[in-house]
Amino acid sequence: MSTQVAEFAPGVLRIDAHAEVQRISEAIREQVLRKLRRRGAVLGVSGGIDSSVCLALCAHALGPDRVVALLMPEADSDPESLRLGKMVADAFGVQAIVEDISPILKGAGCYSRRDYYIRQVIPQFGDGWKCKIALHEDQSGAYNLFRIVAQSPTGEQVSARLPLEPYLGIVAATNMKQRTRKQLEYYHADRLNYAVVGTPNRLEYDQGFFVKNGDGAADLKPIAHLYKSQVYQLAEALQVPEEIRRRPPTTDTYSLPQSQEEFYFTLPYEKMDLCLWGMNHGVEPEKIAQAVGVSLAQLTRVCRNINAKRRTTAYQHARPLLVEPVDEIHQIE
Repeated sequence: MSTQVAEFAPGVLRIDAHAEVQRISEAIREQVLRKLRRRGAVLGVSGGIDSSVCLALCAHALGPDRVVALLMPEADSDPESLRLGKMVADAFGVQAIVEDISPILKGAGCYSRRDYYIRQVIPQFGDGWKCKIALHEDQSGAYNLFRIVAQSPTGEQVSARLPLEPYLGIVAATNMKQRTRKQLEYYHADRLNYAVVGTPNRLEYDQGFFVKNGDGAADLKPIAHLYKSQVYQLAEALQVPEEIRRRPPTTDTYSLPQSQEEFYFTLPYEKMDLCLWGMNHGVEPEKIAQAVGVSLAQLTRVCRNINAKRRTTAYQHARPLLVEPVDEIHQIE
């Protein structure tokens, strides 16, 4: 058993952040310039920690003049996201392009389709209302239940359990946001002969916390091997603005404020990181529970949930299925 496993504690997630910055920067240069044969990098920047770290890494690896940050607000976005996105682009001397995607989403029926399904559960939902989806964990940990939370223009909040059909309809409509953003990222990448950079951390990548052919699409994903806690360590080493480092993780998908924890994960990211690391390294459940500060029963539910998400989101990582392999193409890969 390794010393790390034997002495399992939050410190196992500590890394040499400066050395990791250099290692990732070398990989970005190799992948973008030589493997992909692109001139630079384009990425969507949300003002969150992951996209900010990826922007800083790309600027460090390629030079700020070879990096484009796309800021893509829409009707439900928090205005802070745009402000902080501009801040991090300015901090690293990267060109920022603002693309308001609200007209595209309205034209495609994103908002009207979403509202149609919300009204199946909350009939009074209409103009001026705000909403979000929140997670309600089943006590067995075997599956997740969701509810819709809506707020009227006068501030009154109502909440209702989401049956499967309305849930799927709301998610399908809101997924248009991530796919529209990715469409614009590839537009700018194509016109500049740049590569598109994806920004998921290891927790998100492992648990399928992304939209297929939306924010899951990219030419390279430089921090997918790093736990969220480690991304914050890189942010400090790269001198990402402190205001961004202090900002709580958010989905910025719904009009009501929504944390990643209440939408998808069952624990705060620092505890989820420890659970995932412990599972990945075969640490005894009792040690994980003690280090995380939860009961063994709660840890068991969390681990079941992690494994369930891995199974149900495997589809999001999969390539298109073929009747038979096309060997001439696959051999090139």
